[in-house]
Amino acid sequence: MTKKILLLGSGELGKEFVIAAQRLGQYIIACDSYAGAPAMQVADACEVFNMLDGDALDRVIEKHRPDIIVPEIEAIRTERLYHFEEKGIQVVPSARAVNYTMNRKAIRDLAAKELGLKTAKYFYAKSFDELKEAAQKVGFPCVVKPLMSSSGKGQSVVKGEEDLEYAWSYACEGSRGDIKEIIVEEFIHFDSEITLLTVTQKNGLTLFCPPIGHVQKGGDYRESFQPAHIAPEHLEEAQQMAAKVTEALTGYGIWGVEFFLSHENGVYFSELSPRPHDTGMVTLANTQNLNEFELHLYAVLGLPIPGITLEHIGTSAVILSPIASKEKPRYRGEELVCSQPNTYLRIFGKPFTKLNRRMGVVVCYDKPDGNLDALRDKCKALAAKIEVY
Repeated sequence: MTKKILLLGSGELGKEFVIAAQRLGQYIIACDSYAGAPAMQVADACEVFNMLDGDALDRVIEKHRPDIIVPEIEAIRTERLYHFEEKGIQVVPSARAVNYTMNRKAIRDLAAKELGLKTAKYFYAKSFDELKEAAQKVGFPCVVKPLMSSSGKGQSVVKGEEDLEYAWSYACEGSRGDIKEIIVEEFIHFDSEITLLTVTQKNGLTLFCPPIGHVQKGGDYRESFQPAHIAPEHLEEAQQMAAKVTEALTGYGIWGVEFFLSHENGVYFSELSPRPHDTGMVTLANTQNLNEFELHLYAVLGLPIPGITLEHIGTSAVILSPIASKEKPRYRGEELVCSQPNTYLRIFGKPFTKLNRRMGVVVCYDKPDGNLDALRDKCKALAAKIEVY
């Protein structure tokens, strides 16, 4: 059963995946563009290289000859993965899925045009003039995003024509990889957002985690909570959409499928990630019988998952760095957080800081009939007590 797994991207989500894999005796090679990344600290081996360099990627894969390749970030020369899949290496969830979802253009066109899922109205732009034209078609306010980015980088809400120049520059700066194209979306007046963690299995039914609500700032997640309140008919609609798009993309693993919820207009498909989702870190609070990283690993290895059950209500709140420094970060306030019941502190171990970089998370849980709003307040207050310096 032991497999050699090449992890492409070694952030905090990758670290938790490696921890889950180590518990089942797997051999992990963690890769990233810088040394000492979080997942490297718990892996069996590591490689530091630019994963957008296709030749470098080929060399690393040829050197280690993994059984499984697990992408954890967007900035990868993903088209090379088709070749390795043809050679018999398992790509998670599949080479097709990774290529489609690493680019917002491909996944949005698949969802809206091929599968007929309800999405915001959208256009693409490769220049500032095309951006202005697209914004006029969509109307104000609108949302501008790079086609390839992560953690909300480069994303902004444009309230009027005077904001377009900044939005174009910010989107270009926040773009990952070598794709310099943006997407302009209609602004959906939604009541809430959810992530529906969806698990596709090799020899089993597609499963859904209890829905996760989340709050974003600047396109990046700040807190999440489970289970999110959603009308039964809307949850069924979201599950049908998630099943449809993951089936079209093919493969096995966990998917973070994001939706906007509107009381008046129902459910809108937003985005999809073919891997554990940052908002899913709330599952580290023992909310489920298996957390999202364990679910991903089970699906990747082809192990049966008989079902997903809600064990507790839970919340997560991120710890952000207020500074940018190449020095190893230090922390204050751990004792206070750790003294609280039903609470866990997770420091990611990133070797340097950037302004507003996620450095850790606090997760809290309570009995299933507990007060979720009070738990959210507690979790956010505790996360604010951790000082990064």
